[in-house]
Amino acid sequence: MRDFFINTFEILVGVIVVLLCLGVVVFAGIAAFGGGNMMGPGAPSGPLMGLAILVGGAIYVIFIAGLMYLGLGIYQNTKRTAEAVERLSAR
Repeated sequence: MRDFFINTFEILVGVIVVLLCLGVVVFAGIAAFGGGNMMGPGAPSGPLMGLAILVGGAIYVIFIAGLMYLGLGIYQNTKRTAEAVERLSAR
């Protein structure tokens, strides 16, 4: 049962990362191509704002995705270490 939740979480992390990337690209496009009214009255727009959103969003996605995959990596390494210790103790 535990493996089901861990594997499902891995899939969910992948989906979340893809959605974050799509969101950053969409909002950068809206800002770059004059969607100021869609982002609120008086919101700045233009190519420079779109580039800023793209760069800032990329940094954010890398940071968040890295933390989520780091957590999964720690779990997998701990699991492998426990299995190795059990094999050594069985000798």
